[in-house]
Amino acid sequence: MIFNIWQEIGRRVLFFFKEIGNLSILLLRVLKSTGYILKRKHLVLEQMMKIGVQSMPLITVMSLFTGAVSSWQAAYQFDMLAGISSTDYLGGAVSAAILIELSPVLVGIVIAGRAGASIAAELGTMQVTEQIDALETLSIDPVRYLAAPRFVAGWSMLPVLVIFSYFISHIGAYGVAYLLLGISTSTFFGSVQRTFLLYNVISGIIKAVVFGGGTALIGCSIGFRAEGGAEGVGHATIRAFVYSSAFILIGDYILATLLF
Repeated sequence: MIFNIWQEIGRRVLFFFKEIGNLSILLLRVLKSTGYILKRKHLVLEQMMKIGVQSMPLITVMSLFTGAVSSWQAAYQFDMLAGISSTDYLGGAVSAAILIELSPVLVGIVIAGRAGASIAAELGTMQVTEQIDALETLSIDPVRYLAAPRFVAGWSMLPVLVIFSYFISHIGAYGVAYLLLGISTSTFFGSVQRTFLLYNVISGIIKAVVFGGGTALIGCSIGFRAEGGAEGVGHATIRAFVYSSAFILIGDYILATLLF
């Protein structure tokens, strides 16, 4: 029984390094397609529309309530647990959390569920219906034509969505502070201003670039290797979301360690 456990662990480790290898090879092939992408901007713009613009309604709702609940919980932590008034510190504390962690991570997970899984499903369907084989027959590189535009759109649009989330989250936090906690506008945003650091904004954007590119790359890699008909496409979609979410959470810890 112990031997079987170690054997299973060994298989999992080998599978992990195999996935890392597939992603690395795909990334190198995508980077080699930079010249082609510059000549086919419409492919990137189409994916930017799908990943970025069409995600904004969902990002708006998520960010608004993320800021609202962060403001309410921060006030609880200050007043009930720390025993100090939240009036002078609430804005700054919530703003720092939004800039450094909440917006980059939550937007990344939303995009992993919406765009990463969609990429895997779309490319997986093309794979099982032999459309990708047809592209290769026509001497069209699938990585250059399909993966590269999605990768560029992923890493370029996620920072835009995160900056948009910054703005909406602060509105949600301010709304709760002003309407429910009785904190004035000048007090709330004065606290935000006192604790604001440009480095916090830049660190969140760096995370967004990594999360966006990684999510798109994972979706493309899994989609290209889908097999088994409709059921295989379903499994590929689930794997893309799970792997992307794990990548975002693990990557967030690594980047936080390096940046701070």
